[in-house]
Amino acid sequence: MSDLGVGFGYLMKGQRWVARHGRWFGFGLLPGLVTLVVYAGALIGLGYGADDLVGWATPFADDWSSPWQGILRTGLTALVFVFGLFLAVITFTAMTLLVGQPFYESLSEEVDRSEGGEVPESGLPLWRELWISARDSVRILLRVALYGIILFACGFIPVIGQTVVPAVGFCVSGYFLAEELTAVALQRRGMVLKDRLTLLRGRRMLVLGFGVPLTLAFLVPFVAVFLMPGAVAGATLLARDLVDPAPAPEAEPGAGPGTADDAGAPAPRTWSA
Repeated sequence: MSDLGVGFGYLMKGQRWVARHGRWFGFGLLPGLVTLVVYAGALIGLGYGADDLVGWATPFADDWSSPWQGILRTGLTALVFVFGLFLAVITFTAMTLLVGQPFYESLSEEVDRSEGGEVPESGLPLWRELWISARDSVRILLRVALYGIILFACGFIPVIGQTVVPAVGFCVSGYFLAEELTAVALQRRGMVLKDRLTLLRGRRMLVLGFGVPLTLAFLVPFVAVFLMPGAVAGATLLARDLVDPAPAPEAEPGAGPGTADDAGAPAPRTWSA
């Protein structure tokens, strides 16, 4: 459980890094502002249209007496909007990273440079990096959509659907949000999607400690834009220690072979088409 706190610490370190490097903070805001305008319009449209969508999807409830019709449709309308927010949090990061690929690559490289040691570069042309990022984002979004459908269906279960399901949804969002953000640094280290997911699975609590608070913060309007540069910086610091961990007091006692704290971490591979 201590990894939860360590993961949150990386998030805070990233925000402190951009606070100390104001030029990079402003540089990293631009892609988020563009994406925010598009997403704000989509969510406003969903807010106005969700009740009509639910009414169209539940014609069987047209003849139900009050209050059962209202309870059903109000509950489903809320679920539709929550599901939209769930997808927006994940896709916002993917789209912002895609739009801002050159910006965030440069920011991540500067974080590596400021921390010392090797500053990896992919050596790929920009169009190739954009293609790989877009392809991997689609693969991640398909996974998220599958989880989203399952969670949406579970939302109909009394009590559990209104308590456990939203909590699980935030964990799923946080996990894949962290994957999208660490991908900026890990792709420069030659790690393909399969290896990145294997690496993150080895430290799930660490990843959740980084991603879940960020997911919750991203639900507040405009916050995502201002936290994005620091999130990329923090994810780069997190990726550095995942790939090449340094001895630290936080290390769990008795960590043995096969954990992400030792040489058992997956070795980077070359890019594949």
